[in-house]
Amino acid sequence: MTAKNSTRILSVQVGLPRTLGVEGANDPMDRPWTSGFQKDPVQGPVWLGNTNLEGDGQADLVHHGGVEKAVLAYSAHHYEPWCRELNLAEIPFGAFGENFTIQGLTEADVCVGDTWQVGENVLVQVSQPRQPCWKLARRFKRKTLSLEVQRTGRTGWYFRVLRQGMVSAGTPITLLQRPYPDWSIARANLVMHSQPHDQAETAELAALDLLSVSWRDTLGKRLESQRPADPTARLLGQNDL
Repeated sequence: MTAKNSTRILSVQVGLPRTLGVEGANDPMDRPWTSGFQKDPVQGPVWLGNTNLEGDGQADLVHHGGVEKAVLAYSAHHYEPWCRELNLAEIPFGAFGENFTIQGLTEADVCVGDTWQVGENVLVQVSQPRQPCWKLARRFKRKTLSLEVQRTGRTGWYFRVLRQGMVSAGTPITLLQRPYPDWSIARANLVMHSQPHDQAETAELAALDLLSVSWRDTLGKRLESQRPADPTARLLGQNDL
């Protein structure tokens, strides 16, 4: 893994919770669901606070949002393979629910605990990978998509905000600190989803102080029970009606 000194935010997206779908539809994918997943591009600067961008929100505050999930970032480089694999001519930035669509980084280039400077003043820190949920599948009306995102490792990652300020599309994002250079988002994903019975790797990841509390709790419970949590509800959710 090679850290890049500078990349940039190609697009910034926000969205408030809204209800989509049709009551009584035969296909569960077409039935009503409420989410802040649908994000629209922001034109010009927008304020980034401690818990979210101005104009952004989440319907499920138990699993989304908050200080450790203030911003969801996604690699712009993933859009081309998704277009091929989903047989779509084009997919707009923000379609994977992200706030920042970032050029120059993937999960292999970003580590847990990284501190990044956005523009000249804003500071953000990587807290955890994104764990895809059923709402991603509902967005594309493809029941298996959340699992596909998880299996490919194209999950995206969350930032916590260390210094608030204005952000905008086209802004450079620069790596300042990397306390855990061995723990890329890609490696963390492998431990959580593909190597659930590797106790040594699980313990090492769980010991990272800058990993989100929710991930440390999940990994700690895995170590205690020696059994990974069942992801079915997260991946299928209301798509399994």
